[in-house]
Amino acid sequence: MNLDELKKDHRTSYLADMLESLARKEAEVREMLAGDETLHEMAVAELKGIQEEKEALEKQVGEILDKDKEEEEMTNEIVLEVRSGAGGDEASLFAWELAHMYEKFSESQGWTWRVNYESKSDLNGYKEASFEIKGKKNENVYEKMRFETGVHRVQRMPATEKNGRIHTSTASVAVLPIRKKVSIKIDPSEFEMEYSRSGGKGGQNVNKVETAVRIIHKPTGLDVRSTNERSQLANREKAMAILTAKLQQLEEEKEAKKYASVRKEQIGTADRSEKIRTYNFPQDRVTDHRIKKSWHNLPKIMEGEIGQIIADLESGAVGSEGDENEE
Repeated sequence: MNLDELKKDHRTSYLADMLESLARKEAEVREMLAGDETLHEMAVAELKGIQEEKEALEKQVGEILDKDKEEEEMTNEIVLEVRSGAGGDEASLFAWELAHMYEKFSESQGWTWRVNYESKSDLNGYKEASFEIKGKKNENVYEKMRFETGVHRVQRMPATEKNGRIHTSTASVAVLPIRKKVSIKIDPSEFEMEYSRSGGKGGQNVNKVETAVRIIHKPTGLDVRSTNERSQLANREKAMAILTAKLQQLEEEKEAKKYASVRKEQIGTADRSEKIRTYNFPQDRVTDHRIKKSWHNLPKIMEGEIGQIIADLESGAVGSEGDENEE
């Protein structure tokens, strides 16, 4: 137990002082015992009492830290990002549909949904977009949504297709937990900050002043934007929170790959380059390749009815359905 670390936390600093005092007292008793063997019986009794006090204090510290860990793991706020991949306009439309699906699911859960940033294609799809999802205080939104990270693939005939061919397009999703406690520290010299006029909703004031914020993290090349808050300060704080979450996620992905458990190997490592799911419209089927399980009724699924998919992923339920063309 690192006393220096415990002293930095106001909830455990007094316990650290008491543990330090007991350590000094223990050393004095042992020194006294070494100098006079006749005090052996008294010293042993005193050492036993000191040990009991130490164990009681360490138990208190453990309870505080366990509660802290539980609160940290209970992440009720996330950032969800969608980005179009291969497939041009069809990919951007699919990215928009995925965002719509998650928005509808969030509504069904009673979560709040807010746009952080969006860049639209000519057909009003999403080139890329970022959203904030927030649940109630004791809801673990990240626990439910974390397995959505990865590459989503759609197979269907676009409205513009004249030859009746099925097209395949992709879009990527990233789910980032916004934690109260983070271990990542960002050096101000490591990022550049740019300001511009917001092009989104918010009234005339938002469009006249430079409220939109873009942060570029130079060591990693990460590019984060926030445009929909009403002030530059609010957008800057939001963008920094997202950047911190992204850097934290990068660290966790590295750790997951180094120490992958059976569970993580089965479901995946939350790597956004990993193909996780196919939405096959001609066959009215969604297949998740990590657990090899399929679900039907795509119209309802695209309207946010993904509760069963999420539940199956959380439980690791493995199916046998699927199509060899989708693997």
